[in-house]
Amino acid sequence: MEKAVNEGVRHQVRDDVWSGSWVAERLGVELVGDDRLTGLLGLALRRNPKRAHLLVSNVLGKHVPQSPSVVYGHGVELGRRVRELLGPDEAGRAVVLGYAETATGLGHSVADGLGLAPYLHSTRRPVAGVAPAGGFEESHSHATSHLLLPEDPALLAGDGPLVLVDDEFSTGNTVLNTVRDLHQRYPRRRYVVVALVDMRSAADANRLADFAGEIGARVDLVAAASGTVRLPEGVLEKGPELVARYEAGSAAGGSPSAAAPSWPVAQFPAPLEDVADTHLQGARGTARPAPTGPQPADKGTHPHVTRIHLGWPRGLPDGGRHGFTPAHRERLEAALPGMAARLAQALPKNARRVHILGFEELMYAPLRLAHELERITDAEVRYSTTTRSPVLAVDDPGYAIRTRLVFPAHDDPADGPGERYAYNVAGAGFDAVVAVVDSVADTPRLHAPDGLLAQLSAHTPQVLLAVVPSYAPETPHAPERPSMLPEPLRGPAFSSYPPEEVGWLLQDLSDVTLEAPTEEREEAIQSGGAHYAESLPVEYQPSEQYQELFHTALEESAARIAQAAGVVTETILAERSPHPVLVSLARAGTPVGILMRRWARHRHGLDLPHYAVSIVRGRGIDANALRWLARHHDPGDVVFVDGWTGKGAITRELAQALEEFEKSDGITGFSPEIAVLADPGSCVRTYGTREDFLIPSACLNSTVSGLISRTVLRADLVGPHDFHGAKFYRELTGTDVSVAFLDAVSARFPEVADAACAQAKELLAADRSPTWEGWAAVERISEEYGIHDVNLVKPGVGETTRVLLRRVPWKVLARAGAGSDLDHVRLLAGQRGVPVEEVDGLPYTCVGLIHPKYTRGATGADGKAVTL
Repeated sequence: MEKAVNEGVRHQVRDDVWSGSWVAERLGVELVGDDRLTGLLGLALRRNPKRAHLLVSNVLGKHVPQSPSVVYGHGVELGRRVRELLGPDEAGRAVVLGYAETATGLGHSVADGLGLAPYLHSTRRPVAGVAPAGGFEESHSHATSHLLLPEDPALLAGDGPLVLVDDEFSTGNTVLNTVRDLHQRYPRRRYVVVALVDMRSAADANRLADFAGEIGARVDLVAAASGTVRLPEGVLEKGPELVARYEAGSAAGGSPSAAAPSWPVAQFPAPLEDVADTHLQGARGTARPAPTGPQPADKGTHPHVTRIHLGWPRGLPDGGRHGFTPAHRERLEAALPGMAARLAQALPKNARRVHILGFEELMYAPLRLAHELERITDAEVRYSTTTRSPVLAVDDPGYAIRTRLVFPAHDDPADGPGERYAYNVAGAGFDAVVAVVDSVADTPRLHAPDGLLAQLSAHTPQVLLAVVPSYAPETPHAPERPSMLPEPLRGPAFSSYPPEEVGWLLQDLSDVTLEAPTEEREEAIQSGGAHYAESLPVEYQPSEQYQELFHTALEESAARIAQAAGVVTETILAERSPHPVLVSLARAGTPVGILMRRWARHRHGLDLPHYAVSIVRGRGIDANALRWLARHHDPGDVVFVDGWTGKGAITRELAQALEEFEKSDGITGFSPEIAVLADPGSCVRTYGTREDFLIPSACLNSTVSGLISRTVLRADLVGPHDFHGAKFYRELTGTDVSVAFLDAVSARFPEVADAACAQAKELLAADRSPTWEGWAAVERISEEYGIHDVNLVKPGVGETTRVLLRRVPWKVLARAGAGSDLDHVRLLAGQRGVPVEEVDGLPYTCVGLIHPKYTRGATGADGKAVTL
């Protein structure tokens, strides 16, 4: 019964109040034409000397939250009408062009309705290295210049019909400017103009017909409704005066929202309703008291936002900025159910009203996600997007823009910083808002205390963020640069890790024989005949006793590792970036990077990007991997991750490599500060602990690192345009414990969470400056033992284990009284006949010494055959 009453109220509001009546009464503006016009359109006022009023569409999904099925349905229906108009032959050769920013989603929906038509939309976002294939001006708009940036210039060069889609036609000037520009470059015989509403005067309609005659082409028009706007004399003067009066009233005695400091804004109108009949009804609401609930975030704090990993298909364009083909459409349709399911899973269980908020030109991807979510969930789903257009907000059911959120631009726009807006979202009673942006717009300003996410957090209990990868065509590089770098390798094709856990910026060398006997490798390395990264050691196969030691060590240390992973992750989130991009140094850093990613998801609901790259002592980090990262992410967000520090050689290597990379490529922003689980060498500022204890992932080789070898850099295998290489040891699947290690540690997250957060807080307030104590100790040991080469001294439990597994060990120095942390070291040393010598005052738990000046005549155990 209650539902029936509510529905009756809704219909009464629709029948009694038109969302354009407030402007019509005050300015004398009238809509004349089809009966459905007032259902499709409302009116508002804006600051624009060229046009005072704004036609606000109730079915476009820009300013008014609307059911995504209604928004998408209008576009698809228009596309079907175009298909019927053209017939199958011409429809099969048509290209659809939409207008930025308002009609990007509408145009894409029209292309879907048309069938197999490729789609392109104009853009106001220049893309470095992409030459425009055309451009034009929008005379009445607040932001006029449009660019056409197709990845394939031939997209516009065919002779099939060009279908131009905009939300409204008011004068037809934009269409004239577009056709004039394109017809000179790519002449064709037929154009079809599509709009939700055709509001041109008779004179304007005649101008378009005359122009078609001049160029010798046919121009058809398809619209959902048509009419005209009658403007009284002096409306351009009256409109700004009315806006100024409301501004002055707000400044004198009003109390505008903090979210909209310069305009009177109604914060809490009733929920905006959908259009019941897709052709006849409009969206309206009535004022209601301010609800209790979350208030605007305090200045200086960051909002809590749950990040959703959509699983957007790699290489799929995020929209039509550079073209969207039928093949792209097939990939998107196949992926939509899975992405919407992830959205639904992330929503609060009690969410009844959910809003999907797109971002400026990024309208189609959020629309399709919202449409699919609406299909699979019981919640009421609404959709709209942010905009550049400044519009007055008035708390009146007869006015189309009831509330306004103001926030700074967060996508580094070419025309500089400025305000951006989200309308009719505040106070609409949404239980959750999902902001969908492209990765170019996922910047610190989005997450700032006055940014969009903070503004949304003030008006809904739950804010979620979904980031769609920004697509850009590969641009030509200098001759020495690669024209295209491949996408990251992922499991199960490469590594035993699930695909979402890590992307490997490596090339697969699994079919190449790279292993050499340990003794041969050592002699070649120490004689200068080969670099250690040019071959691989034979993978050590652990004995049953050693495997038992691994599992025992894991059980005993899992909580300690979990806490360290939590500490280092919390530290990064607090002082490096609220949305870091984790980049592990392969391969020891990879399990740690995955644990940090899991912690961020467990504790904060974040899905952090995570990659693994190669760094080689003496040769630096993979520059092609850096180029790929810089193309897909903000270098300032990248955090390099390693397992532990020894003497700090890799820390120094990274700093030097990044300095050289900045000089060679001119790409800045990468930080040389490595984040590690354990920093016994006191070489870094960001760490989970400085204790030197057993990290079980150091006990094994590939079988605890996703079955991936250490990285390879050899000139005959890795060219100047290639990522460094590595092997995937599929044949070792039977002994793989990679995921088991991660699961055992992450299972301990709940019990250590409070301690980890408290410890991170203490560390953030402490002096964490590196002392390089480890480097000093290594230099001292190198001299005391007559080695005279710091590269042959490997400090710490992890590095000592590596010596015993991969190199020819000479001896192991153990701190006097070291306990179970060294059980596996003692076992390995015994198996290889390597003495373990206890030393007082050792700053590490143990140190492994590689056999100095090794030849195959040396025993590798007592060093007697070595001449120093």
